[in-house]
Amino acid sequence: MLTAASSRLRRFLAARLSPEKELGLHLTIGLALILCAAWLFGEIAEDVVEGDTITLLDAQLAHWFHDRATPGFTRLMLFVTHWNGITGSSIMAALLALWFWRRRAHYWLIVCLIAVPGGMLLNVALKHVFRRARPSFDDPLLSLLTYSFPSGHTAAATVFYGLLACYLVRRIHGPGPRALVVAGAVAMVCLVALSRMYLGVHYLSDVLAATAEGAAWLATCITAVSTLHRRRLARGGASWSERAARGDAAGDLR
Repeated sequence: MLTAASSRLRRFLAARLSPEKELGLHLTIGLALILCAAWLFGEIAEDVVEGDTITLLDAQLAHWFHDRATPGFTRLMLFVTHWNGITGSSIMAALLALWFWRRRAHYWLIVCLIAVPGGMLLNVALKHVFRRARPSFDDPLLSLLTYSFPSGHTAAATVFYGLLACYLVRRIHGPGPRALVVAGAVAMVCLVALSRMYLGVHYLSDVLAATAEGAAWLATCITAVSTLHRRRLARGGASWSERAARGDAAGDLR
């Protein structure tokens, strides 16, 4: 009996670690990323709600940035933050979706159409759950009336640049170029987060929680769409790209 149970366990683990299985390695990694990011978000949110040490660091860092603001760097941070706002992120996402469509990368197109707008809606919902006030200064660099936690700009940047990095990592070869892609995505997210803190509209905990939120949401979208696609292929169906190509060919024959 123990031998049979051990055999079933080995088969289960082998299936979860198989790159080819429909519920294999991609699902295992995806769930691990989702759980880790969700746990990190929960820990930060709990500290913020309870007023733990991180909130003291939030206030100190917010005043540190504000006291050292310069006109030139402020203009740069305003450009970064406005480009990665709702309008800028929507434009970049639309261009990326168009690129996926023209490249017949329909799997990535579906992820993009779900992840970016869905992430924005999720962030708005979380803001109204926590209702945290933004940093307050007598002479603010930028004033906003919406809630602070978590940062919408940082969450959107995490989803968009994370999605772009995932796509490019799958397309290019070699550890060097892939590392550069990942480093570039991380740098862009950090730059957006820095702009929000520097301009005094978010605390450190806001941008950290937003990064975890965006990572968890993006991992959920990629894992879900990938699993559905693999299940379709496992049942003998054509891939989404093949279906689109057949549709184009049929149209050409009319």
